[in-house]
Amino acid sequence: MQIINSPVGPKTVHFWGPAANWGLVVAAIADGNKPVEKISVRMTTTLFFYSCMFMRFAWMVQPRNMLLFACHASNASMQLYTLSRVYSAELQKKKVAAVEKAN
Repeated sequence: MQIINSPVGPKTVHFWGPAANWGLVVAAIADGNKPVEKISVRMTTTLFFYSCMFMRFAWMVQPRNMLLFACHASNASMQLYTLSRVYSAELQKKKVAAVEKAN
């Protein structure tokens, strides 16, 4: 079992760090069903940039940690999706307000 003793195997922090970080991705997926009024734009933006920085770290560290990279790429994608939901809802509200104001 070569993976057990590899530099990024389950006996190292290179494995358990990313494994724990998948909790962020699970939380972001759960936010996919949350009403947009309850989403914190500031926190979602912070998590997006956090994941972007750690994607670079995962790519640059030796040995290259693809598990960490995949985790943060998934989280950054989910945070962008969440932000797009918030901004789409804001645009929709502005359109409805403009139509109501015109009538």
